[in-house]
Order: sequence, then structure tokens, then C-alpha cells
Amino acid sequence: MLERLIASFENCPIVHRGDYNYFIHPITDGVPWVEPALLREVATAMIKALDLDGVDRIVAAEAMGIPVGSIISFMTDLPMNIVRKREYLLPGEVPIHQVTGYSKGQLFLNGVRKGERVVIVDDVISTGGTTRALLAALDRVGAEVSDICFAIRRGNADIGRPYKALVTVEVTDRVQVIDRYF
Repeated sequence: MLERLIASFENCPIVHRGDYNYFIHPITDGVPWVEPALLREVATAMIKALDLDGVDRIVAAEAMGIPVGSIISFMTDLPMNIVRKREYLLPGEVPIHQVTGYSKGQLFLNGVRKGERVVIVDDVISTGGTTRALLAALDRVGAEVSDICFAIRRGNADIGRPYKALVTVEVTDRVQVIDRYF
């Protein structure tokens, strides 16, 4: 398991954003394209890694959490909430200020209710900024986060609670997988 994901790092371009070496990858950027078999492998592995017992819904952040979350939703019949980069001004909408290693911005949480059990899925964790902000928003609405899983971990971000990652990578002049969940 994870052979496609691990092989997909062999030719990742690296771009420099300030002091940050940013790797470009189909799962994290959708570039140059996303192979269905790779997406299926990631989603299947996440389903195996996640504790889905009693979960009411999947929470996935825009943008690249959406493809992974959608496939998991389809495969498990669990509804998915997308944390959007756009404000909708719906009743109960929770703004989320996020700061990452290379950007900052606003996200908006809608539709998650008090007492619901959720899992968070996303493409990558590096600084943990987005996830820490999302966890605070879910706490504000009274949701219980059952589990968290990322396709890729870069570094060792502390988000204040345990989480899972399918692979851990190190980025220098190339991307190297240094650990894997399965």
C-alpha cells in the first residue's frame, strides 16, 4: 500500500517561496494532474487509518482536502463539510484565520453542529497553522474531533493533539519519503 503515493514524489518540482521550499505535487496542488489511481490509493489508506466509528461527517479544507474528502465520503457514505475560502454569511458561520509557512488567509466553517463527531482529512500538514485554526473553530461550535489524517506530513507540526499521516517527507532539493503509516 502507498506505492503510487511514494513513487509520485520522484519528480516533484521544488519552488522557493521566501525561505520555504515548496514542493508541487498532484495531491497537494492538483498539478500537473491527479491520477485517479493515486487519489483512490490515498483515500483507501486514509479510510483504513481513520477511526470512523460513530463519526457523523468528514471535514475537509479547501482546496486540496476536497478531492481526498470527496472520495472518502463517496466510499464511506459519510457526508462531507468543506471548509471554504469564501464567506457565505450563513447563520452560525465561523470565520477561521489561518497562518501557514507560506501564506495566511481566512477560511469559513458552515454546517457542523454541536455534539457531532467529525474527522478531519487534508492533503498536507507542514506548520499545522490551518489545522490548529480549524480545531479551534470546531471546538467553538461544540463538535468532537474523533480523528485527523493527512496524506502527507512535512516536518513535525504540533497541533495540540495526535494525528496520522500516510507518509512523512523531507524537502531539500528533492522530496524524500522518510516514514510511512503502512
